[in-house]
Amino acid sequence: MRRTFTAAGNRATDEIDAGLTSLVQRVSSRPGLHHVSLALCSADGQRHWAGGSGPEGTAEPEARPEAPFFIASITKRFIITLVLQAHERAELDLDAPITTYLPASVTTGLHVRGGVDRTPQITVRHLASHTSGLPDFFERRRGGPSLYRQLRAGHDTSWTFENVIGITREQQHPHFDPQDLTAGTQRARYSDTGFQLLIRILENVTSTAFPDLLSQRIAVPLGLTRTWHPAAEPAEPDLPAPLPLYARRRRVDVNGVIASSNDLFSTTEDLLAFERALTAGEPFRDANTRHLLTERRNRLRNAPVLRYGLGTMIFKVNRLMSPLGGPVTLVGHSGSTGTWLFTCPELDLHLAGTVNQTEARGLPFRIMAACLRIWAR
Repeated sequence: MRRTFTAAGNRATDEIDAGLTSLVQRVSSRPGLHHVSLALCSADGQRHWAGGSGPEGTAEPEARPEAPFFIASITKRFIITLVLQAHERAELDLDAPITTYLPASVTTGLHVRGGVDRTPQITVRHLASHTSGLPDFFERRRGGPSLYRQLRAGHDTSWTFENVIGITREQQHPHFDPQDLTAGTQRARYSDTGFQLLIRILENVTSTAFPDLLSQRIAVPLGLTRTWHPAAEPAEPDLPAPLPLYARRRRVDVNGVIASSNDLFSTTEDLLAFERALTAGEPFRDANTRHLLTERRNRLRNAPVLRYGLGTMIFKVNRLMSPLGGPVTLVGHSGSTGTWLFTCPELDLHLAGTVNQTEARGLPFRIMAACLRIWAR
């Protein structure tokens, strides 16, 4: 048996409410899924819907709309916001080499290709757009399975920033040279390593630890009281426990992965509030800074259905799945644990949610396409 929850303050037509309620019930009942939680809101905030569905009669936390969850790589939207804020404040330059902000102990020999250390050619913008050629420390390396494989199996592990650098330097190889960013297009390959480097750069140029920086420059100004780093505490007391992760329908506890990842916990309501603010340019001194998020749209070589800007995914919903008879766009970010936070500009709609699986990269895009069709009725 499955139990479905919808938020008390939902404001949507009866048809949309029925369609989205049916959707969460169907999704959570799929073989290999434990639960789903999703939310949508219009750009003006006047229409919104949140709900979730999961098994009934178990000791596991219930998929209520207000339940926090691990957002995985949606965190990159927060990281790039901090990077662009620091750029506005002249704390860093997007086009400066990363050797400007990181010590030689980190950068020396990080990107060696053809016998040449090309690390000094890598800029902050390269890291933010996945165009540096650096490998992803989550992927295959010499001497052991990838972190992705361990996570899919529900095996917990942990690492430090120094481990990331050591794996990149000693157990992996760059995929290509740092790209010419003056060219119309560049080769791009998704790399978590680049964003771990961005976090360390932010900490160095601001003299502030990443959890505190998130709180001071994003969470507090935007009133995100239910968004926090694993090394910190939520601003709002007495929150329910975060929804756990599952490998299909088997609960897994990967606290080491979560603590090491630098990824956040949040709720669908907080994520939608952040997305609304970000698309309006509110976190920035100049609202036009938001346009830098999509200044590049390179196809990701290890996720070819996606294009990538600065800390931002761009996904085209094809006309067969589109609610408008032609392609529509989703702009935002997903996470490997089946999380998503996107905006559909054509419908002025923001979408957030999770299925909390150790591996569910493609499912969020199918769920969002279904949400768009229901919302556009």
